[in-house]
Amino acid sequence: MGSQSLIIVLFVLLPLFLTSASAQLSLNFYRNTCPNVESLVRSAVQEQFQQTFITASGTLRLFFHDCFVRGCDGSVLLASPTNQAEKDSFDDLSLAGDGFDTVIKAKAAVDSDPNCRNKVSCADILALATRDVINLAGGPFYQVELGRRDGLISTKTSVNHNLPKPWFNLDQLNTKFSEHGLSQTDMVALSGAHTIGFSHCSRFSRRIYDFSPTNKIDPTLNFQYALQLRQMCPVNVDPSIVINMDPTTPQTFDNAYFKNLLQGMGLFSSDQILFTDPRSQPTVNLFASDNAAFQQAFVDAITKLGRVGVLTGHQGEIRQDCSRVN
Repeated sequence: MGSQSLIIVLFVLLPLFLTSASAQLSLNFYRNTCPNVESLVRSAVQEQFQQTFITASGTLRLFFHDCFVRGCDGSVLLASPTNQAEKDSFDDLSLAGDGFDTVIKAKAAVDSDPNCRNKVSCADILALATRDVINLAGGPFYQVELGRRDGLISTKTSVNHNLPKPWFNLDQLNTKFSEHGLSQTDMVALSGAHTIGFSHCSRFSRRIYDFSPTNKIDPTLNFQYALQLRQMCPVNVDPSIVINMDPTTPQTFDNAYFKNLLQGMGLFSSDQILFTDPRSQPTVNLFASDNAAFQQAFVDAITKLGRVGVLTGHQGEIRQDCSRVN
């Protein structure tokens, strides 16, 4: 076979290689091994959710960070005795402990059933818990594809340059999401998760105090909202203080995030750019006016996200303890 023919064959087969792992995920993966896995996870998540709402945003963000680094393999859950795991990286230090607690409790609930013990991966438990917190916060209930295996590697350095930054423009956002097979519409929909998110002041303080030599406040930011943010985030604010990313309905998974963008009330530059850039503005307008359209797009996008870099079959393992390899 000539080199040109070989290149053509590889080009045709590449998509098959990329999708082979995700094709092994299924909606009824545990039907014969742990048929009640979803109800076990749901019960544990619901109990944790009732104790603190941070469970919702913490678990959702944990899933996103897991999938964007090494794929959805539960590697973000691994701990390192020398603080060299993913969770020890600068970008992951702000991951809420409630998200980790949710997975730990859901894992314990699953393993309490003798038929299920050590048969369900931590990666799948995180995917199910994410669906459940979204639904408990008022968002959609959707079917979760299962069959992921747990990764064996988690390194601090692997997080570098793999997560979108709060100052990204649209091109940078699209590039980062497209690396995982996600479209601009997927990216905008997934950004809607900020409707139940929160942030430390340091992540956006430049927008309200020192945006540019001519504008102390970012001109794309609603001025009254900026003044409110200054009150909540004064200079030298306690670094532990967090601010709701949706100032209107912070504990409801809805389309208020997009309505806020229309008013210049996106907390991050990477939020507001979705409306100010004419290429993504129509999608923001659609989601702001149609909550059902947003929720359907979000389900489609998070389902695609859940297929990113998954380990299946005999790859990886089923961890007995989500925080360490067997």
